[in-house]
Amino acid sequence: MKSCWEIHRLVSEGQDRKFGFGERLAVRMHLLMCSACRRFERQMKLMRQALRRFPGE
Repeated sequence: MKSCWEIHRLVSEGQDRKFGFGERLAVRMHLLMCSACRRFERQMKLMRQALRRFPGE
């Protein structure tokens, strides 16, 4: 199983690219067991949504 540090990196990268089957499975399995990483994923999604609403120059 991947470490929380690796999952945080993958969750961040997942905002910008599609995962392959193995990466997607590893992230999902870890998130099922780790509440801290689930919380981190929700926070990343919330930040991305907020930034989309922020008016650009």
